[in-house]
Amino acid sequence: MTARLTRRDFLVSAAVLALASRAGDGFAVVGKPVLTKVIPSSGEPIPVIGMGSWGTFDVRNDMALRDHRVDVLRTFFKMGGGMIDSSPMYGSSQEVIGYCLARLREKDGLFSATKVWTWRQSSGVDQMEESRQLWGIDRFDLMQIHNLLGWEGHLETLLADKVAERVRYIGITTSHGRRHDDFEEIMVEHPIDFVQLTYNILDRRVERRLLPLAAERGIAVIANRPFRRGDLFEYFARHPLPEWASEIDCANWAQFLLKFIVSHPAVTCAIPATSRVDHMVENMGAGYGTLPDEKMRERMIRYVESL
Repeated sequence: MTARLTRRDFLVSAAVLALASRAGDGFAVVGKPVLTKVIPSSGEPIPVIGMGSWGTFDVRNDMALRDHRVDVLRTFFKMGGGMIDSSPMYGSSQEVIGYCLARLREKDGLFSATKVWTWRQSSGVDQMEESRQLWGIDRFDLMQIHNLLGWEGHLETLLADKVAERVRYIGITTSHGRRHDDFEEIMVEHPIDFVQLTYNILDRRVERRLLPLAAERGIAVIANRPFRRGDLFEYFARHPLPEWASEIDCANWAQFLLKFIVSHPAVTCAIPATSRVDHMVENMGAGYGTLPDEKMRERMIRYVESL
């Protein structure tokens, strides 16, 4: 049976193709392969650009905003997106994600990732079940312990859930640097598949120990806060991209900043958040074309630090 193309689908598809094909200076993502990296513990490839939902999908019961998020998520999938990351901490984001997924026909590439965020182990079991119901899925691809809250008990639950195939991968997260010592200890002593941490072109502390450790231990890395919640655009957007940015297929600052992140050998995926279709197109453009090598990465650092 052929699915009916609605007027909304047609308009969004046309807008995505138009924006993608003029992503800047002739660089078009249409027809190019999506850049992927493999999850070390399984060898499964996932797209290097995912989507966060902190602050952007927490729109409660505003139906106009919910329907707009459907368009944002539709664009994400049309441009090759995979990982969607959320948390019970993010207000109504999980419920809104479920609302959007229920209204999208093309979402085969979904890699569902959320978190458990409660002190008590028993409460975590109920919270994770509620998350499945909110998303409208039977099993998450990735369940993470948010900011290590109650991590000992939750890790016990997640290890059992993985054996029972109630979740495919398990991990831990942090969005600040205060728990890096604990992070390192867990990475060394426990069989986790993912870590999620803050990494961007200015916040590079994790390059010293955590990223090399992830590579050594075969742990996938999700980079959060890739734009410092928008602060990096405040710093750099008034400045032009260097002319040589075209060498790595960057047409805007979003792509420049994201390609720096995902070009690190230990980083698997970055999860920028946005509430706008045009910004989603820009973000997803970083998942195509050429990634910088080590020499180019150093050049990128020198440029932003000179601004």
